[in-house]
Amino acid sequence: MVDSLLLVLMIIGVLGVGSQWVAWKFQLPAIVVMAIAGLLAGPIFDIINPEQDFGDLYRPFISIAVAIILFEGSLNLNIKELRGLGKPVFRIVTWGAILAWVLGSLTAHYVAGMSLAVAFVIGGIFIVTGPTVILPLLRQSKLKPTPAKILKWEGIVVDPFGALLAVFAFEIILFLSADGRDATALLFFFLASLFAVVLGYVFAKVTGWMFETGHTPEFLKSPAVFVAVIACFTIADEVKHETGLLAVTAMGMTLANIGISSIKEMRHFKENISMLLISAVFILLTSSLTMDTLKDVFRPEIIGYVLLMLFVVRPLSIFLSTIKSGLSLQEKTLVGWIAPRGIVALTVASYFASVLEDEGFAGASIVTSLTFALVFATVCVHGFSIGWLARKLHLSSEGKPGAIIVGSNRFSIGLAKVMEELKIPAVVVDASYDRLYKARRSGVTHNHCEILSEQTEYTMDFTPYDYLIAASEYDSYNALVCSTFLPEFGRKNALRLPKQNHSGDQIDDIDHTIGGRELFSPAVGLEELKYRIKGGYVFRKTTLTEQYTFRDYMHDRHEETVLLFILKQSKQLVFFTEQTESTATTGDTIVSLTPPSKEFHKIQEKLEEKRKKE
Repeated sequence: MVDSLLLVLMIIGVLGVGSQWVAWKFQLPAIVVMAIAGLLAGPIFDIINPEQDFGDLYRPFISIAVAIILFEGSLNLNIKELRGLGKPVFRIVTWGAILAWVLGSLTAHYVAGMSLAVAFVIGGIFIVTGPTVILPLLRQSKLKPTPAKILKWEGIVVDPFGALLAVFAFEIILFLSADGRDATALLFFFLASLFAVVLGYVFAKVTGWMFETGHTPEFLKSPAVFVAVIACFTIADEVKHETGLLAVTAMGMTLANIGISSIKEMRHFKENISMLLISAVFILLTSSLTMDTLKDVFRPEIIGYVLLMLFVVRPLSIFLSTIKSGLSLQEKTLVGWIAPRGIVALTVASYFASVLEDEGFAGASIVTSLTFALVFATVCVHGFSIGWLARKLHLSSEGKPGAIIVGSNRFSIGLAKVMEELKIPAVVVDASYDRLYKARRSGVTHNHCEILSEQTEYTMDFTPYDYLIAASEYDSYNALVCSTFLPEFGRKNALRLPKQNHSGDQIDDIDHTIGGRELFSPAVGLEELKYRIKGGYVFRKTTLTEQYTFRDYMHDRHEETVLLFILKQSKQLVFFTEQTESTATTGDTIVSLTPPSKEFHKIQEKLEEKRKKE
């Protein structure tokens, strides 16, 4: 075992971030890879044991990390998202959660052999799905908006309530089992929960006021929020254990809905922090398990419990709670199947395992094994099946990666048209109804909106689109659009047309790292592209074969041809840019803007061939 705490920290960081990279590279559920990495480093090879290495810092670190993760998730809970989804979401997070609690608790009692007291505590914990597992799965699976939003809201809203439900059940049990029953502790629990909600709301309002009135400088905003979250969680948790999660959820939801201007920057900062914390915490938890815990996972009663939770309890609670809610059978089936448990379930269960054992309740000894079995099983099964099931139920936007083209003009409309001919999702977006006139006439998919407006996030589905192409007539606007959407699309997929030499707004001094990648070559800005299209240039699609290779194509092409992008056989798009050297192979399709002379010669060749045959 490693003796140096510094080395342990390094191993946790490398395993956590490395697992995220492996998951991204091979399109695997990240939580599965992290769990396997943690098990290998911990109980299997005994390289690290964080619980022992960190000592008294172990639980506080995990608690604060979970609080920050939950806060970051709740920052995405804007009430505007609930348009048309209010009834199913409300039903699932209320009646669905209660049904899942009761059914899960009875299953733990009659199948896993726990006492009713322990079963109802554990049943409360297991209603949570959690943003740590749901949000990564949603990003990977590309679900359609309705099921995606329902799963996201359920995961984030129910997370703190699961912990509170377990605390509530525990307080009830202690109250009922005590000789001299005193309702004071029970009343204190409810008052502490109310205090946590009010505390979160107050923290959010004060933070928002300080930001909007200029009392906090820009460079201190992210650190200030970070510290405020920790303070909000700690104060509530010191008053009553586990109410801190409720406080940070209330704080995040309030900030998401009071309309402060810097919410987007705050959200991106928290996403980066939470990604690092998710990686670290999952490695910490799984590597701290013992071999005895892992062996208990294979006990028949635990396996039976996990199977019933997967195939009976979750689907039944969703189907019953969403009767006459407006959801289709396919949506109910998908939501009823997907319920992976994550970090909150592991941390809260590990806390109650020791508390219940100390109180002498029967069945408490297998709580940790039962929790890990359910977490690992649901993460693996749901992580690997969500994409397949979504496609089978036609609830996935899976397909060729599409592109949002900002700015309506001759070039953008032609580009969108050729993409749609190749079955690539494409949409032309413009704030001007007049500029969209030609897009409407040509029949391409278009959206009349301002891409930079917050409202667009709720009126337009971004799921089918992996690329953003800023192609307006204003260079500064193109740079701003790309910079704004870099966190969503990534530096590689946020693209803009080259700066215009004779028109536009002349931003020659712009840093090339700010405005996204520049398409094609500096010589072909928007004015040049529109001029060429007006002069007869056409969009051409050329599919390479073993006989006609990329080298042949590059040799034969006209020197004035503008290479646009390559549609790979793998369905990926590769755009031609100055910064990257793109190549195509057999089966790939090259899309270009070709001079009319080549078109004329091709027509002549076809006519000659036809005459010869006659």
